[in-house]
Amino acid sequence: MKKITLITTIVIGLLTQTFAGEISGKISFEGKTPRMKKLKLEADPICVSNNEVPPAAEWLIVDKSGGVKNMIVSVKEGLSGSHNLPSEKAVLDQQGCVYRPHVLAVMAGQVVDILNNDGIMHNVHALPKINREFNKAMPKFKKKITTQFEKSEKPFKIKCDVHPWMGGYVSVLPHPFFSLTAPNGKFEIRNLPAGTYQIEAWHEKLGIQTATVTVNEGETSTSNFAFSRS
Repeated sequence: MKKITLITTIVIGLLTQTFAGEISGKISFEGKTPRMKKLKLEADPICVSNNEVPPAAEWLIVDKSGGVKNMIVSVKEGLSGSHNLPSEKAVLDQQGCVYRPHVLAVMAGQVVDILNNDGIMHNVHALPKINREFNKAMPKFKKKITTQFEKSEKPFKIKCDVHPWMGGYVSVLPHPFFSLTAPNGKFEIRNLPAGTYQIEAWHEKLGIQTATVTVNEGETSTSNFAFSRS
């Protein structure tokens, strides 16, 4: 009798379980792509020598297919309950006197390692409005500092006061359901419970778009965005 009860419980559990799905898509840019100007690194010769190819501004990176890099796509509405923190740390590197990645998305409370691989003095100046602002010096011998942003917040600026061309953005999400677009503009938001969601695509210059997407159990739903400059 106990075996029958156990089997029945397992079967009912499998029948009622909600299997995860995902949302994927591509963000494209329509119109003439502005040319990204080379960064002026000459004020610090080490910054110049740390780059094989002179870096350019990254406020709009578009590939040959029109895909847009450095965009955050996240679930804005439709989630419920609590969500576990990602097990992996987020990483923001200072390499070649440029922030890599240019845009970083993390979950509130996730550990963030900020690295200095340049062998020179940097300082990390984060400018949130909700989380605690900080300005931490990173001399050449200090290779890593670790921090956390405890509250969800829209993307905010992070910069280096030593090297004024260094700037990027950090977004703090209340859940782990977000994605940064790849160089070809594609994104994937995985492990979503079945349901209907509003997702948001954010870009530092092009603005924000939203879309409503229904996710079915074990399936991939598609949502594409097209941006242009006003």
